[in-house]
Amino acid sequence: MLKEKLKIIIPLAAFVLLIAGASLAYNILSGRTHSPNAANPGRSGEKVQAPDFSVIDIDGNTVRLSDMKGKPVVLNFWASWCPPCRVEMPDFDKVYKELGRDVQFMMVDLVDGIRETVQRGSAYIAEQGFSFPVYFDTRQEGAYAFGIRSIPATLFVDSEGFIAAGVQGAIDEAALRRGIELIK
Repeated sequence: MLKEKLKIIIPLAAFVLLIAGASLAYNILSGRTHSPNAANPGRSGEKVQAPDFSVIDIDGNTVRLSDMKGKPVVLNFWASWCPPCRVEMPDFDKVYKELGRDVQFMMVDLVDGIRETVQRGSAYIAEQGFSFPVYFDTRQEGAYAFGIRSIPATLFVDSEGFIAAGVQGAIDEAALRRGIELIK
């Protein structure tokens, strides 16, 4: 019985890894930066207002994206169990330490209550010693507002609240800095 299950599970796991690898390779080989949603508004030069949503901070206080208006915002959706999210976080922390006075970082942990919890996300951030502010999307409000289907996902929002660019997949320090230049 176990051998029969393994005959199904092993090829299925290999297929999932193949798809994940192909997706990662596509993100690396493509330009990465694209319009923030599937409808691609902004191609004709029109500005797209970032949808507002609320999350909670580490102390349980409600914070809204609109609270950040007046400063450019790097909005990143992640989870502690996500390997590509873990890869990009040291670069986010490095750039936050350098530019955090001029650019607001909104690092949003997508908490589903099962795979990701506030406790797991908080513990991961503490273990790694990251200093950027972390917010918890416990009601998936941010994920729904931006149509986040996979993580990590990063959006660059200017000081007036308009989306300048969006990136699906992990980004490195250079891509993060390019995105920030679009909103400064």
